[in-house]
Amino acid sequence: MVAAFLAPAVVTILLIRIIPFIGAVISTLHVREGVGLLAEERFAGFQNYIELLSDPLFQATLGRTLLFNLIINPLQIALALVIAVLLTRRVPARGLWRMAVFIPCTIPLVGSSIAWGVALRADGPINGILQAVGLPAQPFLSSPTQALASIMLVASWVGIGYWMIFLIAGINEIPDELYEAASLDGAGAWRSFWSVTLPMLKRPLLFVLVADTVANFVLFVPMQMLTGGGPQNSTTMLMFDAYRRTYTYSQPNQGATATVILTVVMLIIVFVQFRLLKEDAR
Repeated sequence: MVAAFLAPAVVTILLIRIIPFIGAVISTLHVREGVGLLAEERFAGFQNYIELLSDPLFQATLGRTLLFNLIINPLQIALALVIAVLLTRRVPARGLWRMAVFIPCTIPLVGSSIAWGVALRADGPINGILQAVGLPAQPFLSSPTQALASIMLVASWVGIGYWMIFLIAGINEIPDELYEAASLDGAGAWRSFWSVTLPMLKRPLLFVLVADTVANFVLFVPMQMLTGGGPQNSTTMLMFDAYRRTYTYSQPNQGATATVILTVVMLIIVFVQFRLLKEDAR
Protein backbone atom coordinates (compact mmCIF):
# COMPACT_ATOMS: atom_id res chain seq x y z
CA MET A 1 0.00 0.00 0.00
CA VAL A 2 2.78 2.43 0.92
CA ALA A 3 4.62 1.59 -2.31
CA ALA A 4 1.49 2.38 -4.32
CA PHE A 5 1.23 5.85 -2.76
CA LEU A 6 4.94 6.55 -3.24
CA ALA A 7 5.10 5.27 -6.81
CA PRO A 8 3.82 8.46 -8.54
CA ALA A 9 6.31 10.63 -6.64
CA VAL A 10 9.19 8.23 -7.34
CA VAL A 11 8.32 8.02 -11.06
CA THR A 12 8.06 11.83 -11.27
CA ILE A 13 11.46 12.30 -9.63
CA LEU A 14 12.99 9.74 -11.98
CA LEU A 15 11.49 11.36 -15.08
CA ILE A 16 12.15 15.03 -14.35
CA ARG A 17 15.25 14.86 -12.14
CA ILE A 18 17.37 11.74 -12.15
CA ILE A 19 17.10 10.57 -15.76
CA PRO A 20 17.72 14.06 -17.26
CA PHE A 21 20.72 14.53 -14.97
CA ILE A 22 22.17 11.16 -15.99
CA GLY A 23 21.63 12.19 -19.60
CA ALA A 24 23.46 15.46 -18.95
CA VAL A 25 26.39 13.63 -17.37
CA ILE A 26 26.62 11.30 -20.37
CA SER A 27 26.46 14.32 -22.71
CA THR A 28 29.46 15.89 -20.96
CA LEU A 29 31.58 12.94 -22.08
CA HIS A 30 30.88 13.57 -25.78
CA VAL A 31 31.58 16.30 -28.30
CA ARG A 32 29.39 17.23 -31.25
CA GLU A 33 30.84 17.34 -34.75
CA GLY A 34 28.88 18.83 -37.60
CA VAL A 35 25.84 21.10 -37.75
CA GLY A 36 22.12 20.50 -37.51
CA LEU A 37 20.70 17.11 -38.42
CA LEU A 38 24.06 16.01 -39.79
CA ALA A 39 25.79 16.53 -36.44
CA GLU A 40 27.29 13.46 -34.81
CA GLU A 41 28.58 12.93 -31.32
CA ARG A 42 31.74 11.06 -30.45
CA PHE A 43 33.04 9.98 -27.08
CA ALA A 44 35.64 12.45 -25.79
CA GLY A 45 36.13 11.51 -22.15
CA PHE A 46 36.83 14.52 -19.95
CA GLN A 47 37.71 16.85 -22.82
CA ASN A 48 34.78 19.18 -22.13
CA TYR A 49 35.72 19.47 -18.45
CA ILE A 50 39.36 20.18 -19.30
CA GLU A 51 38.43 22.83 -21.86
CA LEU A 52 35.97 24.61 -19.58
CA LEU A 53 38.07 24.54 -16.43
CA SER A 54 41.09 25.82 -18.34
CA ASP A 55 39.09 28.61 -20.04
CA PRO A 56 39.79 31.99 -18.35
CA LEU A 57 36.27 33.21 -19.15
CA PHE A 58 34.70 30.16 -17.50
CA GLN A 59 37.02 30.50 -14.52
CA ALA A 60 35.89 34.11 -14.15
CA THR A 61 32.25 32.98 -14.39
CA LEU A 62 32.80 30.37 -11.68
CA GLY A 63 34.48 32.92 -9.41
CA ARG A 64 31.73 35.47 -10.06
CA THR A 65 29.04 32.91 -9.20
CA LEU A 66 30.74 32.06 -5.91
CA LEU A 67 31.19 35.75 -5.07
CA PHE A 68 27.56 36.47 -5.93
CA ASN A 69 26.36 33.77 -3.53
CA LEU A 70 28.87 34.73 -0.85
CA ILE A 71 27.35 38.22 -0.78
CA ILE A 72 23.67 37.72 -1.50
CA ASN A 73 22.95 34.68 0.70
CA PRO A 74 24.00 36.25 4.06
CA LEU A 75 22.45 39.55 3.00
CA GLN A 76 19.05 38.07 2.18
CA ILE A 77 18.93 35.85 5.26
CA ALA A 78 20.05 38.61 7.61
CA LEU A 79 17.44 41.06 6.29
CA ALA A 80 14.74 38.37 6.32
CA LEU A 81 15.64 37.55 9.93
CA VAL A 82 15.56 41.19 11.02
CA ILE A 83 12.17 41.73 9.39
CA ALA A 84 10.83 38.46 10.81
CA VAL A 85 11.87 39.45 14.34
CA LEU A 86 10.35 42.92 13.99
CA LEU A 87 7.08 41.59 12.57
CA THR A 88 6.61 39.08 15.38
CA ARG A 89 6.60 41.92 17.91
CA ARG A 90 3.51 43.87 18.84
CA VAL A 91 3.71 46.53 16.16
CA PRO A 92 0.76 48.41 14.66
CA ALA A 93 -0.73 46.81 11.52
CA ARG A 94 1.63 43.84 11.82
CA GLY A 95 -0.36 41.71 9.39
CA LEU A 96 -0.43 44.52 6.84
CA TRP A 97 3.36 44.91 7.03
CA ARG A 98 3.85 41.17 6.61
CA MET A 99 1.63 41.19 3.55
CA ALA A 100 3.49 44.17 2.09
CA VAL A 101 6.86 42.41 2.44
CA PHE A 102 5.50 39.12 1.08
CA ILE A 103 3.63 40.55 -1.94
CA PRO A 104 6.75 40.56 -4.22
CA CYS A 105 6.94 36.77 -3.77
CA THR A 106 3.51 36.40 -5.39
CA ILE A 107 4.67 38.17 -8.55
CA PRO A 108 6.45 35.93 -11.11
CA LEU A 109 10.15 36.71 -11.35
CA VAL A 110 9.62 37.67 -14.98
CA GLY A 111 7.20 40.40 -13.92
CA SER A 112 9.51 41.62 -11.16
CA SER A 113 12.42 41.72 -13.60
CA ILE A 114 10.41 43.78 -16.07
CA ALA A 115 9.37 46.24 -13.36
CA TRP A 116 12.91 46.64 -12.06
CA GLY A 117 14.22 46.94 -15.62
CA VAL A 118 12.00 49.97 -16.08
CA ALA A 119 12.84 51.38 -12.64
CA LEU A 120 16.60 51.10 -13.21
CA ARG A 121 16.67 52.61 -16.68
CA ALA A 122 18.77 55.70 -17.28
CA ASP A 123 15.54 57.72 -17.57
CA GLY A 124 13.67 55.62 -15.01
CA PRO A 125 12.03 56.67 -11.76
CA ILE A 126 14.96 55.77 -9.48
CA ASN A 127 17.32 58.06 -11.37
CA GLY A 128 14.56 60.66 -11.38
CA ILE A 129 14.46 60.53 -7.57
CA LEU A 130 18.25 60.72 -7.34
CA GLN A 131 18.37 63.77 -9.58
CA ALA A 132 15.51 65.39 -7.66
CA VAL A 133 17.56 65.28 -4.45
CA GLY A 134 20.69 66.56 -6.20
CA LEU A 135 22.49 63.26 -6.81
CA PRO A 136 23.85 62.20 -10.22
CA ALA A 137 22.00 59.59 -12.28
CA GLN A 138 23.47 56.08 -12.16
CA PRO A 139 23.94 53.59 -15.03
CA PHE A 140 22.82 50.59 -12.92
CA LEU A 141 22.22 47.69 -15.36
CA SER A 142 24.40 49.21 -18.10
CA SER A 143 27.47 49.53 -15.87
CA PRO A 144 29.96 46.64 -15.44
CA THR A 145 30.53 47.78 -11.84
CA GLN A 146 26.85 48.22 -10.89
CA ALA A 147 25.01 45.56 -12.90
CA LEU A 148 25.74 42.68 -10.52
CA ALA A 149 24.59 44.70 -7.51
CA SER A 150 21.44 45.60 -9.44
CA ILE A 151 20.75 41.90 -10.06
CA MET A 152 21.19 41.28 -6.33
CA LEU A 153 18.60 43.98 -5.66
CA VAL A 154 16.09 42.33 -8.01
CA ALA A 155 16.68 38.86 -6.50
CA SER A 156 16.45 40.16 -2.94
CA TRP A 157 13.21 42.01 -3.70
CA VAL A 158 11.59 38.58 -4.07
CA GLY A 159 13.75 36.44 -1.80
CA ILE A 160 13.64 38.41 1.45
CA GLY A 161 9.86 38.21 1.82
CA TYR A 162 9.83 34.53 0.95
CA TRP A 163 12.41 33.53 3.56
CA MET A 164 10.83 35.87 6.10
CA ILE A 165 7.72 33.67 6.16
CA PHE A 166 9.71 30.58 7.17
CA LEU A 167 11.54 32.50 9.89
CA ILE A 168 8.32 33.99 11.25
CA ALA A 169 6.92 30.46 11.50
CA GLY A 170 10.04 29.38 13.38
CA ILE A 171 9.86 32.32 15.79
CA ASN A 172 6.20 31.62 16.51
CA GLU A 173 7.15 28.08 17.55
CA ILE A 174 9.48 29.31 20.29
CA PRO A 175 7.78 28.87 23.69
CA ASP A 176 6.92 32.13 25.47
CA GLU A 177 8.23 30.60 28.70
CA LEU A 178 11.80 30.93 27.40
CA TYR A 179 11.41 34.67 26.91
CA GLU A 180 9.76 35.00 30.31
CA ALA A 181 12.65 33.16 31.95
CA ALA A 182 15.14 35.37 30.13
CA SER A 183 13.26 38.46 31.25
CA LEU A 184 13.33 37.30 34.88
CA ASP A 185 17.10 36.91 34.54
CA GLY A 186 17.32 40.54 33.48
CA ALA A 187 17.84 39.97 29.76
CA GLY A 188 16.80 42.79 27.47
CA ALA A 189 15.55 42.53 23.89
CA TRP A 190 19.05 42.21 22.39
CA ARG A 191 20.18 39.59 24.91
CA SER A 192 16.95 37.62 24.46
CA PHE A 193 17.53 37.59 20.71
CA TRP A 194 21.05 36.13 21.05
CA SER A 195 20.26 33.75 23.92
CA VAL A 196 16.76 32.56 22.99
CA THR A 197 15.60 33.49 19.48
CA LEU A 198 18.75 32.68 17.52
CA PRO A 199 19.53 29.30 19.18
CA MET A 200 15.92 28.16 18.81
CA LEU A 201 15.88 29.20 15.13
CA LYS A 202 18.84 27.09 14.05
CA ARG A 203 16.71 24.47 12.29
CA PRO A 204 14.65 27.00 10.28
CA LEU A 205 17.83 28.98 9.55
CA LEU A 206 19.56 25.84 8.25
CA PHE A 207 16.66 25.17 5.90
CA VAL A 208 16.54 28.79 4.73
CA LEU A 209 20.32 28.90 4.19
CA VAL A 210 20.36 25.72 2.10
CA ALA A 211 17.25 26.64 0.10
CA ASP A 212 18.51 30.19 -0.51
CA THR A 213 21.89 28.86 -1.66
CA VAL A 214 20.25 26.56 -4.21
CA ALA A 215 17.87 29.28 -5.40
CA ASN A 216 20.65 31.80 -6.00
CA PHE A 217 22.96 29.31 -7.70
CA VAL A 218 20.30 28.58 -10.32
CA LEU A 219 19.11 32.20 -10.64
CA PHE A 220 18.56 32.86 -14.33
CA VAL A 221 15.61 35.11 -15.22
CA PRO A 222 17.04 38.53 -14.20
CA MET A 223 20.25 37.92 -16.14
CA GLN A 224 18.38 36.74 -19.21
CA MET A 225 15.85 39.57 -19.22
CA LEU A 226 17.82 42.55 -17.92
CA THR A 227 21.47 42.20 -18.91
CA GLY A 228 21.99 39.18 -21.16
CA GLY A 229 24.98 38.31 -19.00
CA GLY A 230 26.57 41.70 -19.60
CA PRO A 231 27.81 44.30 -19.70
CA GLN A 232 31.25 42.77 -20.29
CA ASN A 233 30.06 39.45 -18.80
CA SER A 234 29.72 41.14 -15.39
CA THR A 235 26.43 39.31 -14.67
CA THR A 236 27.23 36.00 -16.34
CA MET A 237 26.70 33.22 -13.78
CA LEU A 238 27.12 29.48 -14.23
CA MET A 239 23.42 28.91 -14.90
CA PHE A 240 23.27 31.59 -17.58
CA ASP A 241 26.58 30.42 -19.02
CA ALA A 242 25.20 26.87 -19.40
CA TYR A 243 22.11 28.24 -21.15
CA ARG A 244 24.13 30.44 -23.49
CA ARG A 245 26.55 27.67 -24.45
CA THR A 246 23.65 25.34 -25.21
CA TYR A 247 21.19 27.57 -27.05
CA THR A 248 23.20 30.57 -28.28
CA TYR A 249 26.52 28.97 -29.16
CA SER A 250 25.02 25.55 -30.09
CA GLN A 251 27.40 23.72 -27.76
CA PRO A 252 25.03 21.41 -25.84
CA ASN A 253 27.85 19.20 -24.58
CA GLN A 254 29.69 22.12 -23.03
CA GLY A 255 26.38 23.48 -21.74
CA ALA A 256 25.75 20.14 -20.02
CA THR A 257 29.28 20.22 -18.63
CA ALA A 258 28.72 23.69 -17.18
CA THR A 259 25.47 22.43 -15.60
CA VAL A 260 27.18 19.44 -14.01
CA ILE A 261 29.98 21.65 -12.65
CA LEU A 262 27.33 24.02 -11.25
CA THR A 263 25.54 21.10 -9.59
CA VAL A 264 28.74 19.69 -8.08
CA VAL A 265 29.85 23.09 -6.71
CA MET A 266 26.38 23.70 -5.28
CA LEU A 267 26.22 20.28 -3.63
CA ILE A 268 29.67 20.75 -2.07
CA ILE A 269 28.63 24.09 -0.56
CA VAL A 270 25.33 22.65 0.71
CA PHE A 271 27.18 19.67 2.21
CA VAL A 272 29.56 22.02 4.02
CA GLN A 273 26.60 24.04 5.31
CA PHE A 274 24.98 20.89 6.68
CA ARG A 275 28.21 19.78 8.32
CA LEU A 276 28.75 23.16 9.96
CA LEU A 277 25.20 23.75 11.14
CA LYS A 278 23.49 20.37 11.48
CA GLU A 279 25.04 19.43 14.82
CA ASP A 280 24.09 22.77 16.36
CA ALA A 281 20.59 22.56 14.91
CA ARG A 282 19.70 19.39 16.82
